Amino acid sequence: MEGGTALIEVKHLTKRYGSHTAVSDLSFTVEKGQIYGFLGPNGAGKSTTMNIMTGCLAATSGEVVIGGYDIFQDAAQAKKLIGYLPEQPPLYLDRTPKEYLRFVARAKGIPEKSIAAELDRVMTVTGTLDVADRLMRNLSKGYRQRVGIAQAVLGDPEVIILDEPTVGLDPRQITEIRELIRQLGKERTVILSSHILSEVQQVCTTILILSKGKLAACDTPENLERLFAGKSTVELTAEAAEGEIPGILSGVSHIVNRTANARQDGACDVTLELDTPAEKEVCREIFFAFSKAGKAILRMTAGKASLEDIFMELTDSGKGEETK
Repeated sequence: MEGGTALIEVKHLTKRYGSHTAVSDLSFTVEKGQIYGFLGPNGAGKSTTMNIMTGCLAATSGEVVIGGYDIFQDAAQAKKLIGYLPEQPPLYLDRTPKEYLRFVARAKGIPEKSIAAELDRVMTVTGTLDVADRLMRNLSKGYRQRVGIAQAVLGDPEVIILDEPTVGLDPRQITEIRELIRQLGKERTVILSSHILSEVQQVCTTILILSKGKLAACDTPENLERLFAGKSTVELTAEAAEGEIPGILSGVSHIVNRTANARQDGACDVTLELDTPAEKEVCREIFFAFSKAGKAILRMTAGKASLEDIFMELTDSGKGEETK
């Protein structure tokens, strides 16, 4: 590769299923030694993109270059650089982890004389040595996921791609898998997809936000929050009809978006997006506006825009659709 330290280059990637576009003109680069998070609502195109990047799915158009090898033209060479854990790990439940990993090692072309040492290495890294000789059907989902990660790490690939690695796990298992991902990221590039904002924020150094098959943002968590630092939100409940809210708030400054929902008790829940970090001053305006209208405010809270607010704005409140 020429210039920079890009390990993966995705250029104008598009995938269509009939008239439905799952991924649309997607371009980004992945640098060495980082943990990347693919973040997006269900149906945003995360799994489709990962399946294309790993050579499991053909693209309609575009390029994916991994370590200088085109995944479509030089698939065998490109795949040697990738370890992949799909959302549903391809485990054989009637085998032990050691038997399964030996099978995967042979399939990956690891020399027979090196397999024993390689199995010991990946089971040590993933914490599966203690269950190496137990049938996988008798293992917890957390341990099965660890075995799935172990097969991805076999052969020491430069890139580890994990699709929803903590889905279906209990809180303790989630914490353990997240820590394992952090450890893997110290020695190689890791890409993980998730629809869980806190997971990506805690684990990843760079976040790619996908919405309806398109790249909505790509930056560090800190920079994304800084980008929206000038915004804030106000939430309130008032004794007013939903239809009265626009008129009451018409003279209040800095409101860029407003939603109101009537409650069964006759009150109304209102959420306001502001284009200023000075939400306290705006709250005073809101209070006086409702007071002038003779309407009581039952509750009012304000705060700076969070990464969750950013995510919701960039993904259009999470609306999307995907074939897979």
